[in-house]
Amino acid sequence: MVNSEEAKRRVAFVLVDGLGDVSLPRFGYRTPLQVANIPNLDLIASSGINGLMDPVEVGLACGSDTAHLSLLGYDPRVYYRGRGAFESMGAGLAMSPGDIAFKSNFATLDEKTGVVTSRRADRHFEEEGPILCAALDGMKLPSFPQYEVRVRYATEHRCGVVVKGPKLSGNISGTDPLKDNRLLLQAEPLDVSDEAKNTAEVVNELSKEISRILVAHPLNAKRAAEGKTIANVVLLRGCGIRIEVPQFEKIHGLLPCMVAPTKIIAGLGMSLGIDILEAPGATGDYRTLLTSKATAIAKALSAPIQSCPNVFVPGEDEHKPGHANGYDFGFLHIKAIDDAGHDKASVFKAKGLEAVDRAIGQLAKLLWQAESTGAFQYYICVTGDHSTPVEYGDHSFEPVPFTLCRLKDFVAALGGESHLQETSLDPFPLPIVKSGEELADDHSSEDEKQGKQGSAFKGDSVFEFNEIAAARGCLGRFSGSEMMGIINTFLKV
Repeated sequence: MVNSEEAKRRVAFVLVDGLGDVSLPRFGYRTPLQVANIPNLDLIASSGINGLMDPVEVGLACGSDTAHLSLLGYDPRVYYRGRGAFESMGAGLAMSPGDIAFKSNFATLDEKTGVVTSRRADRHFEEEGPILCAALDGMKLPSFPQYEVRVRYATEHRCGVVVKGPKLSGNISGTDPLKDNRLLLQAEPLDVSDEAKNTAEVVNELSKEISRILVAHPLNAKRAAEGKTIANVVLLRGCGIRIEVPQFEKIHGLLPCMVAPTKIIAGLGMSLGIDILEAPGATGDYRTLLTSKATAIAKALSAPIQSCPNVFVPGEDEHKPGHANGYDFGFLHIKAIDDAGHDKASVFKAKGLEAVDRAIGQLAKLLWQAESTGAFQYYICVTGDHSTPVEYGDHSFEPVPFTLCRLKDFVAALGGESHLQETSLDPFPLPIVKSGEELADDHSSEDEKQGKQGSAFKGDSVFEFNEIAAARGCLGRFSGSEMMGIINTFLKV
């Protein structure tokens, strides 16, 4: 065994997108976290330190991009330049200085009225999306032949769009009305510069040409014949340029990697110098394989004992090997819980959180196998980037719970290694929830959950993971900009 002082200290950071919520009448005025059976998350809270976190600042309903920047130690007021570059880079479109990019949706437009009837043509667009993107990629703009347009499919109904050419500015508005049944917008310059005015004109022609190509595409005729919504417009929003920032490793002293099939998060990670790992079957939507994500992070954090997964390289067909000596900070991003919030699917959000809990148990088992060699000492941190309450169907300003513990304390609270070995490593899908389905009777009441847990094992007085319990944690309420400092300080304890 290696002395614990010599063991490499490494962090498994699990970010559950849209984690937080508000109390729901259908759940007895409890949140999905409170009603879900999440024994592993409860034990992490019981074994470590807890608090409530405002991802950017109190009272701000932030996007995932600005929230992630803040959590990773980058002030979005200083470094944020629009989300389009993140989405496009994550989708595999390389960007150069001066290029602009958009986070984009395939959507449905009423051509007679100009109203966007559905901002999401179809969440399940994995087959059609790449076909339509191929039809748009390299398209020409009649009035602006000097510009190059690149389009690449991302996930679900999303794609990345990059425009390359002279005199472009990221300081323009988009065409997305942001809600269904509103008029398609025209891009407008947001300053008086010639570059912004020129860019708005280019983007408005781009929007028209995209619709012209999509309307004529046989795939849309096929969808219409099948009674499906057609994708006859691409909504362009979040115009941005690639940011140039100090790299994550230089700021925090931790070599980072990330598993994030959600392209905007992957692109953001690339911008910060975070290696993006491939995880087979991880899709960034409801059909994702959480076990694959957990396995990829565990391998990356236990190298060189195990070989690292491949690293994704934007704009290239090949991948490069992972870092030979392993990574210190493994970022596991889970998107499906945020989708449940946006879809107002309360039962799925609760059951989805149970699936997340199960995957965290698998991650803990895999990491413990490496820690048992004496070469590593692991820490598990779980939090969210923002709340996405199912009552609202959108991001809100409520804070999110945060928990952090040493893996060995989690194993001790579980009852020892023998109990951890009972965890199955078999892959499993996210639960299928039928319309109108309620939670089964086996979901414990709040009093029953407290009776089962008893008391905290270590750290503070918190022994369950949810928005209410986290408020009692020793960290109190803090801003996301403090998170990496908290993690780095805990590593030295």
